Amino acid sequence: MNILDYLATEFAAFDEKPFNPVDSAALSQFCMVRMEDIAPMKRAWSEPPSLRAAVADRLHPVRPVRFTDALRAELYDSLFTGLVPGPVKNNMLALAASPRFRNMTVQDCASVFDEAAQTQFAAMTFVYGREFAYVGFRGTDRSFTGWRENFNMTYQAPVPAQDLAVRYLEAVAPRLPRHLFVGGHSKGGNLAEYAALHATPKVQERIERIYDHDGPGFRAGAVDDRAFSVIRDRVHKTVPQECVVGMLLETPGELPLHVVRSADHGMMQHSVLNWEVKGTNFVYADQLADSALSTHAIMEQWLAGFSPEKTRQVVEAAFKAIEASSALDAADILMGGVKSITLLVEAAKALDQANRDILVNALGTLTNLIAHDAARGVAGWLAPKTKNAS
Repeated sequence: MNILDYLATEFAAFDEKPFNPVDSAALSQFCMVRMEDIAPMKRAWSEPPSLRAAVADRLHPVRPVRFTDALRAELYDSLFTGLVPGPVKNNMLALAASPRFRNMTVQDCASVFDEAAQTQFAAMTFVYGREFAYVGFRGTDRSFTGWRENFNMTYQAPVPAQDLAVRYLEAVAPRLPRHLFVGGHSKGGNLAEYAALHATPKVQERIERIYDHDGPGFRAGAVDDRAFSVIRDRVHKTVPQECVVGMLLETPGELPLHVVRSADHGMMQHSVLNWEVKGTNFVYADQLADSALSTHAIMEQWLAGFSPEKTRQVVEAAFKAIEASSALDAADILMGGVKSITLLVEAAKALDQANRDILVNALGTLTNLIAHDAARGVAGWLAPKTKNAS
Protein backbone atom coordinates (compact mmCIF):
# COMPACT_ATOMS: atom_id res chain seq x y z
CA MET A 1 0.00 0.00 0.00
CA ASN A 2 1.24 3.53 -0.75
CA ILE A 3 0.03 7.04 0.12
CA LEU A 4 -2.59 7.10 -2.63
CA ASP A 5 -3.99 3.78 -1.38
CA TYR A 6 -4.02 5.20 2.15
CA LEU A 7 -5.97 8.27 1.04
CA ALA A 8 -8.47 6.06 -0.78
CA THR A 9 -9.08 3.69 2.14
CA GLU A 10 -8.59 5.65 5.38
CA PHE A 11 -11.97 7.17 6.22
CA ALA A 12 -11.46 7.97 9.92
CA ALA A 13 -11.55 11.64 10.87
CA PHE A 14 -8.63 13.16 12.77
CA ASP A 15 -10.75 13.10 15.93
CA GLU A 16 -10.71 9.30 15.71
CA LYS A 17 -7.16 8.71 14.45
CA PRO A 18 -4.59 11.43 15.18
CA PHE A 19 -2.50 13.18 12.55
CA ASN A 20 0.38 10.93 11.49
CA PRO A 21 3.53 10.88 9.27
CA VAL A 22 1.58 9.62 6.25
CA ASP A 23 -0.87 12.52 6.52
CA SER A 24 2.08 14.89 6.65
CA ALA A 25 3.70 13.34 3.57
CA ALA A 26 0.45 13.67 1.59
CA LEU A 27 0.10 17.34 2.54
CA SER A 28 3.77 17.99 1.80
CA GLN A 29 3.10 16.84 -1.76
CA PHE A 30 0.06 19.09 -2.05
CA CYS A 31 2.37 22.00 -1.19
CA MET A 32 3.77 21.61 -4.71
CA VAL A 33 0.39 22.67 -6.17
CA ARG A 34 0.39 26.35 -7.11
CA MET A 35 -2.53 27.49 -4.95
CA GLU A 36 -1.40 31.10 -4.56
CA ASP A 37 -4.24 32.46 -6.73
CA ILE A 38 -6.90 30.30 -5.08
CA ALA A 39 -6.09 30.78 -1.38
CA PRO A 40 -3.69 33.75 -1.07
CA MET A 41 -2.39 35.34 2.12
CA LYS A 42 -4.66 37.91 3.77
CA ARG A 43 -1.84 40.45 3.87
CA ALA A 44 1.85 40.76 3.10
CA TRP A 45 3.47 38.48 5.63
CA SER A 46 6.37 40.87 6.16
CA GLU A 47 3.83 43.42 7.37
CA PRO A 48 3.54 43.64 11.20
CA PRO A 49 0.06 43.27 12.74
CA SER A 50 -1.81 46.57 12.91
CA LEU A 51 -5.32 47.96 13.40
CA ARG A 52 -5.45 48.86 9.70
CA ALA A 53 -4.58 45.28 8.73
CA ALA A 54 -7.20 43.90 11.11
CA VAL A 55 -9.90 46.15 9.62
CA ALA A 56 -8.80 45.20 6.09
CA ASP A 57 -9.14 41.53 6.99
CA ARG A 58 -12.70 42.16 8.18
CA LEU A 59 -13.67 44.10 5.06
CA HIS A 60 -11.93 41.84 2.57
CA PRO A 61 -11.81 38.35 4.04
CA VAL A 62 -9.98 35.61 2.16
CA ARG A 63 -12.08 32.48 2.37
CA PRO A 64 -10.20 29.31 3.26
CA VAL A 65 -10.72 26.72 0.55
CA ARG A 66 -11.07 22.96 0.46
CA PHE A 67 -9.10 20.53 -1.68
CA THR A 68 -12.03 20.26 -4.08
CA ASP A 69 -11.65 23.98 -4.90
CA ALA A 70 -8.35 23.16 -6.59
CA LEU A 71 -10.32 21.32 -9.28
CA ARG A 72 -11.80 24.53 -10.71
CA ALA A 73 -11.34 24.32 -14.47
CA GLU A 74 -10.35 27.94 -15.06
CA LEU A 75 -7.20 27.58 -12.93
CA TYR A 76 -6.53 23.87 -13.18
CA ASP A 77 -3.70 23.86 -15.73
CA SER A 78 -1.78 26.63 -13.94
CA LEU A 79 -1.61 24.59 -10.74
CA PHE A 80 1.20 22.41 -12.07
CA THR A 81 3.47 24.94 -13.80
CA GLY A 82 7.11 23.94 -13.49
CA LEU A 83 6.30 20.46 -12.19
CA VAL A 84 6.08 16.89 -13.41
CA PRO A 85 2.30 17.00 -13.07
CA GLY A 86 1.37 13.31 -12.87
CA PRO A 87 2.30 12.43 -9.26
CA VAL A 88 1.31 15.83 -7.85
CA LYS A 89 -2.04 15.72 -9.65
CA ASN A 90 -2.79 12.18 -8.46
CA ASN A 91 -2.08 13.17 -4.86
CA MET A 92 -4.28 16.27 -5.18
CA LEU A 93 -7.19 14.27 -6.57
CA ALA A 94 -6.82 11.67 -3.82
CA LEU A 95 -6.92 14.37 -1.12
CA ALA A 96 -9.98 15.96 -2.73
CA ALA A 97 -11.80 12.60 -2.66
CA SER A 98 -10.67 11.59 0.85
CA PRO A 99 -13.29 11.61 3.64
CA ARG A 100 -10.45 12.01 6.17
CA PHE A 101 -9.44 15.36 4.66
CA ARG A 102 -12.97 16.50 3.78
CA ASN A 103 -13.19 19.09 6.55
CA MET A 104 -9.64 20.38 6.23
CA THR A 105 -9.17 23.80 4.66
CA VAL A 106 -6.24 25.39 2.84
CA GLN A 107 -5.24 28.99 3.42
CA ASP A 108 -2.39 31.52 3.43
CA CYS A 109 -0.67 30.25 0.28
CA ALA A 110 2.46 32.33 -0.29
CA SER A 111 5.19 32.18 -2.90
CA VAL A 112 8.44 34.02 -3.62
CA PHE A 113 10.39 33.36 -6.80
CA ASP A 114 13.37 35.60 -7.50
CA GLU A 115 15.96 34.58 -10.07
CA ALA A 116 18.32 37.42 -9.18
CA ALA A 117 18.28 36.52 -5.47
CA GLN A 118 18.35 32.79 -6.32
CA THR A 119 15.24 32.19 -4.23
CA GLN A 120 12.39 29.71 -4.65
CA PHE A 121 10.01 29.56 -1.69
CA ALA A 122 6.39 28.65 -1.12
CA ALA A 123 4.26 27.63 1.82
CA MET A 124 0.63 27.06 2.72
CA THR A 125 -1.36 26.22 5.82
CA PHE A 126 -3.89 23.44 6.33
CA VAL A 127 -6.44 23.88 9.12
CA TYR A 128 -8.66 21.26 10.75
CA GLY A 129 -11.39 23.20 12.53
CA ARG A 130 -10.22 24.48 15.88
CA GLU A 131 -8.17 21.37 16.55
CA PHE A 132 -4.85 21.86 14.76
CA ALA A 133 -3.05 23.33 11.76
CA TYR A 134 -0.28 21.99 9.53
CA VAL A 135 2.15 24.55 8.14
CA GLY A 136 3.63 23.03 4.99
CA PHE A 137 6.65 24.15 2.98
CA ARG A 138 7.13 23.44 -0.71
CA GLY A 139 10.11 21.43 -1.90
CA THR A 140 12.16 22.19 -5.00
CA ASP A 141 10.38 22.64 -8.30
CA ARG A 142 12.09 21.99 -11.64
CA SER A 143 13.40 25.52 -12.09
CA PHE A 144 17.11 26.37 -12.32
CA THR A 145 16.54 28.88 -9.52
CA GLY A 146 15.10 26.30 -7.14
CA TRP A 147 17.94 23.87 -7.71
CA ARG A 148 20.53 26.63 -7.45
CA GLU A 149 19.23 27.63 -4.02
CA ASN A 150 19.49 23.99 -2.93
CA PHE A 151 23.15 23.86 -3.90
CA ASN A 152 23.78 27.23 -2.29
CA MET A 153 23.07 25.50 1.04
CA THR A 154 26.45 23.78 0.75
CA TYR A 155 28.28 27.05 1.42
CA GLN A 156 25.69 29.61 2.52
CA ALA A 157 23.67 29.76 5.73
CA PRO A 158 20.98 30.80 5.79
CA VAL A 159 19.69 30.85 2.23
CA PRO A 160 16.78 33.23 1.53
CA ALA A 161 14.12 30.48 1.60
CA GLN A 162 15.12 29.57 5.15
CA ASP A 163 14.67 33.14 6.36
CA LEU A 164 11.34 33.32 4.52
CA ALA A 165 10.21 30.09 6.20
CA VAL A 166 10.73 31.63 9.65
CA ARG A 167 8.89 34.81 8.65
CA TYR A 168 5.99 32.83 7.20
CA LEU A 169 5.56 30.64 10.30
CA GLU A 170 5.64 33.68 12.57
CA ALA A 171 3.11 35.49 10.36
CA VAL A 172 0.48 32.73 10.23
CA ALA A 173 0.83 31.23 13.71
CA PRO A 174 -1.12 33.91 15.66
CA ARG A 175 -4.36 33.20 13.80
CA LEU A 176 -4.12 29.39 13.82
CA PRO A 177 -5.37 26.80 16.33
CA ARG A 178 -3.01 26.31 19.26
CA HIS A 179 -1.75 22.88 18.18
CA LEU A 180 0.65 23.13 15.25
CA PHE A 181 2.40 20.66 12.99
CA VAL A 182 5.13 21.82 10.62
CA GLY A 183 6.48 19.82 7.69
CA GLY A 184 7.67 19.45 4.15
CA HIS A 185 9.31 17.17 1.61
CA SER A 186 12.84 17.57 0.22
CA LYS A 187 13.89 21.22 0.64
CA GLY A 188 10.50 21.75 2.30
CA GLY A 189 11.59 19.41 5.10
CA ASN A 190 14.74 21.44 5.64
CA LEU A 191 12.66 24.64 5.74
CA ALA A 192 10.27 23.09 8.28
CA GLU A 193 13.15 22.26 10.61
CA TYR A 194 14.74 25.67 10.14
CA ALA A 195 11.49 27.56 10.73
CA ALA A 196 10.71 25.60 13.90
CA LEU A 197 14.28 26.03 15.16
CA HIS A 198 14.28 29.81 14.70
CA ALA A 199 10.68 30.55 15.67
CA THR A 200 10.03 32.59 18.79
CA PRO A 201 9.56 30.55 21.99
CA LYS A 202 5.86 31.51 21.97
CA VAL A 203 5.37 29.82 18.59
CA GLN A 204 7.92 27.08 19.17
CA GLU A 205 6.16 25.73 22.26
CA ARG A 206 2.93 25.24 20.25
CA ILE A 207 4.57 22.92 17.71
CA GLU A 208 3.62 19.31 18.36
CA ARG A 209 5.74 17.70 15.65
CA ILE A 210 8.10 18.71 12.83
CA TYR A 211 7.97 16.36 9.83
CA ASP A 212 11.01 16.33 7.56
CA HIS A 213 10.44 13.97 4.64
CA ASP A 214 13.84 13.27 3.04
CA GLY A 215 15.05 16.83 3.32
CA PRO A 216 18.74 17.74 3.11
CA GLY A 217 20.62 18.68 6.26
CA PHE A 218 22.55 21.83 7.03
CA ARG A 219 26.01 23.15 6.29
CA ALA A 220 28.57 22.25 8.95
CA GLY A 221 28.34 24.69 11.83
CA ALA A 222 25.09 26.26 10.63
CA VAL A 223 22.98 24.79 13.45
CA ASP A 224 23.79 25.13 17.14
CA ASP A 225 23.24 21.76 18.84
CA ARG A 226 22.13 23.41 22.08
CA ALA A 227 19.45 25.42 20.29
CA PHE A 228 18.42 22.37 18.27
CA SER A 229 17.96 20.32 21.46
CA VAL A 230 14.84 22.38 22.20
CA ILE A 231 13.02 20.87 19.19
CA ARG A 232 15.03 17.67 18.64
CA ASP A 233 12.55 15.24 20.22
CA ARG A 234 9.72 16.70 18.12
CA VAL A 235 11.50 16.25 14.78
CA HIS A 236 10.39 13.16 12.85
CA LYS A 237 12.71 12.73 9.87
CA THR A 238 11.83 10.04 7.34
CA VAL A 239 14.21 8.88 4.61
CA PRO A 240 14.01 5.99 2.11
CA GLN A 241 16.41 3.05 2.32
CA GLU A 242 18.47 4.17 -0.68
CA CYS A 243 18.44 7.77 0.51
CA VAL A 244 20.53 10.41 -1.26
CA VAL A 245 18.88 13.81 -0.67
CA GLY A 246 18.07 13.32 3.01
CA MET A 247 21.67 12.35 3.76
CA LEU A 248 23.22 15.43 2.15
CA LEU A 249 25.01 17.84 4.50
CA GLU A 250 24.84 17.45 8.29
CA THR A 251 21.92 16.15 10.33
CA PRO A 252 22.03 18.20 13.54
CA GLY A 253 21.86 16.90 17.09
CA GLU A 254 22.45 13.25 16.17
CA LEU A 255 18.82 13.17 15.07
CA PRO A 256 17.58 9.60 14.54
CA LEU A 257 16.40 8.77 11.03
CA HIS A 258 13.21 6.80 10.40
CA VAL A 259 14.10 4.63 7.40
CA VAL A 260 11.13 3.86 5.14
CA ARG A 261 10.74 1.03 2.64
CA SER A 262 10.05 2.13 -0.92
CA ALA A 263 8.55 0.30 -3.88
CA ASP A 264 11.10 1.93 -6.20
CA HIS A 265 14.89 2.15 -6.40
CA GLY A 266 17.65 4.74 -6.55
CA MET A 267 16.68 8.39 -6.87
CA MET A 268 13.04 7.40 -7.48
CA GLN A 269 12.87 6.55 -3.78
CA HIS A 270 12.98 10.29 -3.07
CA SER A 271 9.28 10.51 -4.00
CA VAL A 272 7.13 9.89 -0.91
CA LEU A 273 4.39 8.54 -3.19
CA ASN A 274 6.58 5.45 -3.66
CA TRP A 275 6.96 4.83 0.07
CA GLU A 276 5.23 1.80 1.58
CA VAL A 277 2.37 2.32 4.02
CA LYS A 278 0.74 -0.04 6.50
CA GLY A 279 -2.24 1.10 8.53
CA THR A 280 -1.64 4.68 9.59
CA ASN A 281 2.15 4.69 9.32
CA PHE A 282 4.98 3.94 6.95
CA VAL A 283 6.65 0.55 6.73
CA TYR A 284 10.03 1.04 8.35
CA ALA A 285 13.30 -0.76 7.64
CA ASP A 286 15.99 -1.58 10.19
CA GLN A 287 18.69 0.46 8.49
CA LEU A 288 19.80 2.39 5.43
CA ALA A 289 21.05 0.55 2.36
CA ASP A 290 24.83 0.31 1.93
CA SER A 291 24.52 2.53 -1.16
CA ALA A 292 23.05 5.35 0.94
CA LEU A 293 25.83 5.14 3.52
CA SER A 294 28.45 5.03 0.76
CA THR A 295 27.01 8.06 -1.06
CA HIS A 296 26.85 10.02 2.18
CA ALA A 297 30.48 9.22 3.02
CA ILE A 298 31.68 10.19 -0.47
CA MET A 299 29.78 13.49 -0.55
CA GLU A 300 30.88 14.37 2.98
CA GLN A 301 34.54 13.74 2.09
CA TRP A 302 34.22 15.61 -1.20
CA LEU A 303 32.66 18.74 0.30
CA ALA A 304 35.13 18.72 3.20
CA GLY A 305 37.90 19.31 0.67
CA PHE A 306 36.53 22.74 -0.31
CA SER A 307 36.36 26.02 1.54
CA PRO A 308 32.99 27.83 1.42
CA GLU A 309 34.39 30.17 -1.25
CA LYS A 310 35.70 27.29 -3.35
CA THR A 311 32.35 25.50 -3.01
CA ARG A 312 30.62 28.66 -4.23
CA GLN A 313 32.88 28.74 -7.28
CA VAL A 314 32.15 25.08 -8.08
CA VAL A 315 28.38 25.60 -7.74
CA GLU A 316 28.56 28.76 -9.84
CA ALA A 317 30.47 26.95 -12.59
CA ALA A 318 28.11 23.95 -12.47
CA PHE A 319 25.02 26.08 -12.98
CA LYS A 320 26.61 28.12 -15.72
CA ALA A 321 27.26 24.81 -17.47
CA ILE A 322 23.71 23.57 -16.90
CA GLU A 323 22.18 26.80 -18.19
CA ALA A 324 24.40 26.67 -21.28
CA SER A 325 23.35 23.09 -22.00
CA SER A 326 20.20 21.94 -23.76
CA ALA A 327 18.66 20.72 -20.51
CA LEU A 328 15.04 21.80 -20.10
CA ASP A 329 15.57 22.10 -16.36
CA ALA A 330 18.26 21.41 -13.77
CA ALA A 331 16.74 18.07 -12.78
CA ASP A 332 17.53 16.69 -16.25
CA ILE A 333 21.20 16.75 -15.30
CA LEU A 334 21.31 16.69 -11.51
CA MET A 335 18.97 13.73 -10.92
CA GLY A 336 21.00 11.31 -13.03
CA GLY A 337 23.01 9.71 -10.22
CA VAL A 338 26.57 8.87 -11.28
CA LYS A 339 25.61 9.79 -14.87
CA SER A 340 25.29 13.38 -13.66
CA ILE A 341 29.08 13.66 -13.56
CA THR A 342 29.37 12.75 -17.25
CA LEU A 343 26.55 15.13 -18.15
CA LEU A 344 28.16 17.99 -16.23
CA VAL A 345 31.57 17.38 -17.83
CA GLU A 346 29.90 17.48 -21.24
CA ALA A 347 28.03 20.66 -20.32
CA ALA A 348 31.28 22.23 -19.08
CA LYS A 349 32.56 22.39 -22.66
CA ALA A 350 30.40 25.48 -23.15
CA LEU A 351 32.16 27.37 -20.34
CA ASP A 352 35.12 29.72 -20.45
CA GLN A 353 38.47 28.18 -19.50
CA ALA A 354 38.49 29.38 -15.88
CA ASN A 355 35.02 28.05 -15.02
CA ARG A 356 35.63 24.86 -16.99
CA ASP A 357 38.79 24.15 -15.01
CA ILE A 358 37.03 24.77 -11.69
CA LEU A 359 34.18 22.41 -12.52
CA VAL A 360 36.16 19.64 -14.23
CA ASN A 361 38.77 19.55 -11.44
CA ALA A 362 36.05 19.30 -8.78
CA LEU A 363 34.25 16.54 -10.69
CA GLY A 364 37.57 14.74 -11.16
CA THR A 365 38.05 14.66 -7.39
CA LEU A 366 34.52 13.31 -6.95
CA THR A 367 35.11 10.63 -9.59
CA ASN A 368 38.30 9.52 -7.82
CA LEU A 369 36.45 9.21 -4.51
CA ILE A 370 33.72 7.12 -6.15
CA ALA A 371 36.31 4.89 -7.84
CA HIS A 372 38.20 4.43 -4.57
CA ASP A 373 35.00 3.51 -2.76
CA ALA A 374 34.06 1.01 -5.49
CA ALA A 375 37.53 -0.56 -5.42
CA ARG A 376 37.37 -0.91 -1.66
CA GLY A 377 33.99 -2.60 -1.97
CA VAL A 378 35.29 -5.06 -4.57
CA ALA A 379 38.35 -5.79 -2.42
CA GLY A 380 36.12 -6.55 0.53
CA TRP A 381 33.95 -8.83 -1.58
CA LEU A 382 37.01 -10.74 -2.92
CA ALA A 383 38.74 -11.07 0.45
CA PRO A 384 38.84 -14.60 1.91
CA LYS A 385 35.99 -15.20 4.33
CA THR A 386 36.67 -16.78 7.70
CA LYS A 387 34.59 -19.89 8.22
CA ASN A 388 32.66 -20.19 11.45
CA ALA A 389 33.87 -22.95 13.71
CA SER A 390 31.45 -25.83 13.84
